[in-house]
Amino acid sequence: MTTTRGLAALALLLNAFTWGVSWWPFRRLQDLGLHPLWATALIYLFALVCLTVLRPSAWRDFLQHRGLWTLLIASGLTNIGFNWAVTVGDVVRVVLLFYLMPAWVVLLAWPLLGERPNATSLARLALALVGVVVVLKTPESPWPWPQTLADGLAVMGGFSFALTNVMLRRLHGAPTAASMLAMFGGGTLMAALAALLGVQQGMVDGLPPLAPAWLGWVGALSVFFLVGNLGLQYGAARLSASATSIIMLSEVVFASTSAVLLGAGELSPWVIAGGALIFLAALLSTVSLEKVPSSAQGGKLG
Repeated sequence: MTTTRGLAALALLLNAFTWGVSWWPFRRLQDLGLHPLWATALIYLFALVCLTVLRPSAWRDFLQHRGLWTLLIASGLTNIGFNWAVTVGDVVRVVLLFYLMPAWVVLLAWPLLGERPNATSLARLALALVGVVVVLKTPESPWPWPQTLADGLAVMGGFSFALTNVMLRRLHGAPTAASMLAMFGGGTLMAALAALLGVQQGMVDGLPPLAPAWLGWVGALSVFFLVGNLGLQYGAARLSASATSIIMLSEVVFASTSAVLLGAGELSPWVIAGGALIFLAALLSTVSLEKVPSSAQGGKLG
């Protein structure tokens, strides 16, 4: 039993590592001319094809649960926000702002799940919001508001991640394959639509001609994420929801450490102080997760 739990923890750490360092391959793809929106669409298309081959019945199940369309949109926006933000912004700030997710869950669970926030959950929400104010309010900014495109994308992605988790709990009766199809389909469809809209607005470069260099990166990243997803499925099924959530917070550590070491992030006093509050709020939120099935947690492909 101890060995199984140890392997489960390692599998979750693999998933956290996958997403914690994913900013680096996305930036390499950007250097090769492939915008993170196009990269996201292609990576999820690969996952969608794999799922269709393995579980073709997932399409029928998906069409029978209309609520999965909301999951599709939320999951797609999650990946648009995160993948684009870590490519163009300070990775440390992006990851911290993204992990406001537990705070947004407090607000979304009330109307969507009927879970009224109690004093403890409101305290966690306040703690997280104070943290984000500290992170966003720099000496150069007059107001604690997203200062860059990356900041805005990170906040949007974290909110969408929270909505994804809430919808997974709301739709717990839907077949797992159908939920996965919604998330993979969301990553493909929403990222492709956002890329096309961005091209029209002049914010995103068009899809570049096929080239072995970026195709190889996309293929490797697709496999990398699928392995990470398997790690999540294996680990979350064998550990409690709170243990899973605590281990998954290591993504913040992996992302921050790798970004600082490789010059893609900065640990300023403001970021450290605000990040500590956000991280503490996320950590405290795991206390209330024991009653939530581990399988009801998710969001990104990994």
